[in-house]
Amino acid sequence: MRNPHNQSREPLNPNLILIENYISENEKKEILNFLSTLYPIWEDRFTQAHLAQNNETQRSLLRPVYWLGNWQFACLNYYHPPKGIEHRCVEAETYPPVLQNIVSKIENHVRENFSPRDVPKKWHLNTCLINYYGDRLENNEWVDMARVGEHKDFEPGPVASISFGEKALFQFVKSSGKNNQSQVVLQQWLNDRSLQLFGGEKFKNQLFHRVQRVEKKGLEFKYLNTTQFKTRRINFTFRYVPDEHVQPLARFPQIQQQDVSKYVTKLSEHSEFWRNNIP
Repeated sequence: MRNPHNQSREPLNPNLILIENYISENEKKEILNFLSTLYPIWEDRFTQAHLAQNNETQRSLLRPVYWLGNWQFACLNYYHPPKGIEHRCVEAETYPPVLQNIVSKIENHVRENFSPRDVPKKWHLNTCLINYYGDRLENNEWVDMARVGEHKDFEPGPVASISFGEKALFQFVKSSGKNNQSQVVLQQWLNDRSLQLFGGEKFKNQLFHRVQRVEKKGLEFKYLNTTQFKTRRINFTFRYVPDEHVQPLARFPQIQQQDVSKYVTKLSEHSEFWRNNIP
């Protein structure tokens, strides 16, 4: 049972909450066991058509990923209202019971602590991005890939983030603009089993955020199905996509089905859900 007196710090802002040791050791064990059944994939950022039209070079994501609830493939350019809402979110596997229970508690916590104006009426955490942070083997050398550049999460409403493993330096920043020197407005260390919640105008809409670095103290997760990658931090980011914008892949235009077919084929090798959802 969790100790309620060890759950949270005094919030720096009503729309930014950090709760230490939110996930129990037993829940962590269950979640890690679940992760051992997943086979995360490496995604490229762009489609071949995009590269041809824009004369760009292909780039892959810095880390392997897995999505639950719905899958937002990088090459489809993620969910980005108001214009980027159609054919961005593909129906994906549901949460395992341990995660669903945690998500339900988080949703209740948000509704109790955030201003109603910052929580959309139908808001619920129906999408989860699992990021694996660590070192990638490139040309027989291990290269540190444990970072994320500044960006915004455009899904409406508060975001919930659960961390496991080495602690990460998470920063809210003002956009760099032309001088390439972003201003750090606030930063937090995200520790093992912690929960971070953020939303509202300042932290969600105005500021960008990034993972500047992940400590390297010798921790490495074993029994994860990642290839040529050493994972030292795992992060679950839960967000809300309006249900009407989530569709089975079979309803996507043919060209977009083709754009992600190699990923779906890879996923189907180890997932009954994806085997049953190949168009």
